[in-house]
Amino acid sequence: MQVSAYLKLSIAVAIATIALKTGAWWLTGSVGLLSDALESLVNLAGAMFALVMVTLAAQPPDKEHPYGHFKAEYFSSGFEGVLILVASLGIIWAAIERLINPQPMEAIGWGMALSAISTALNGGLAWAMLRKAKEHRSMALEADARHLMTDVWTSVGVVGGLFAVQLSGWWWLDPLIAIGVALNILREGTSLIARSASGLMDEAVESEVREQIDAVLDTFRDLPIRFDHLVTRRAGHRCYVDLHMHMPSVWTLGQAAAVRSSVEHALMNAVPGLRATIQLLPLDVEAHLDEPLAPLSPASPARP
Repeated sequence: MQVSAYLKLSIAVAIATIALKTGAWWLTGSVGLLSDALESLVNLAGAMFALVMVTLAAQPPDKEHPYGHFKAEYFSSGFEGVLILVASLGIIWAAIERLINPQPMEAIGWGMALSAISTALNGGLAWAMLRKAKEHRSMALEADARHLMTDVWTSVGVVGGLFAVQLSGWWWLDPLIAIGVALNILREGTSLIARSASGLMDEAVESEVREQIDAVLDTFRDLPIRFDHLVTRRAGHRCYVDLHMHMPSVWTLGQAAAVRSSVEHALMNAVPGLRATIQLLPLDVEAHLDEPLAPLSPASPARP
C-alpha cells in the first residue's frame, strides 16, 4: 500500500477506537479512559491533516515551488505534536478535578475489554505504519505511527491501572493514572515538534546515508579527481547532496562532464530519493565558501 492508503486506514481505525474508548468511558466514568479517548481524537485529527500534507508533498514541482513540496510532511508532524500538547493539558485539567473529587466507577470489566480491543487495533496498525515509514522515509507517516504507538502504551497503562483500582478500591488511582498518561503524551508531542522544526531548518541526512555517500565517492579514488565541500540536507523523503569535484585542468569539458555524470548516477543509485549537484573545478583551484565575495570591478565606460 502507498503512504496515503496507510493514513486513510489510520483515519478509519481512529474513528473505531474513538467509539470503543468513548463507550468504555461512558460505562465506567473513568477519567483515565476519558484521557485515552481524547488521545484517539487527536489521532484522528492528526491522521486527517497528515493525509492532506502527504498528498501535497507528492505534487510535482511547479513555478512557485521548483524544488517540489516535500517539506509539507514536516508541517504535519509539527501540527500533530501541537495537538498532542493541547490534549495532554486537557487531560491533566480533568484529572486534577477528579483527584480533588474522587468518584467510584462502574462496569470496569467492560471498560477494560473495550479498551483492549482498541489497543490491539492501534498496535497492529502502528507496527505496519512504522515499517512503511522507514521504507519511504515519510516523516508524516512516522509521526502518525509513533503517536499510535504512544496511544497503545497509554491504553496498556490505563487498563493496568483500572485493574489495580478494581482490586484495591482506591478510586484516587484513576486520576493519577490519567496524569501519568498526559505526561507521557506530552513528552511525545514535544519530540514531534522538535523533529519537525529540525526538518524545516534543512537538517543534514542521517549518518548511515552519509556513510553510503562517502562509500560511493570512495569507488572513484583511482581517477585523478578529488571531492570536497560536501554538504547534505533532507526534505521529507527526498535528500540532497552538493559537492565540488576537482579534476585535471587538461581535461576537456566532455571528459569532465562524463565523469561527473558517472558520479551522480552512482550516488542516486546507491541512495534512493537522492539528488546530487556537483560543481566542476580544476585540481589547483580551491573554493572558499565561507569568505565574502570580492567586489566586482566597475564597468568600463562605453565609448561614444
